[in-house]
Amino acid sequence: MKRFALAAALTVSVFALSACGYSQGDRALSGAGIGALGGAAIGSLTGNAGTGAIIGGLGGAAAGALTSPRDVNLGRPIWR
Repeated sequence: MKRFALAAALTVSVFALSACGYSQGDRALSGAGIGALGGAAIGSLTGNAGTGAIIGGLGGAAAGALTSPRDVNLGRPIWR
């Protein structure tokens, strides 16, 4: 149950902070970075930061690629 709660919290945080940028590629890349950082932070609390980073990165990339800039927009990515 504890793992499910952490996975749910990670999923919500990934969707809440999914991406910045206007193109689908920018949003997927920034979402992956944000998700990986969040996943590593949560994973370090549960004992496995690497797995958390991988899961968070994949979830963030998917959320960034699947959301519209009209839905969630954190501005221009730092690499632009």
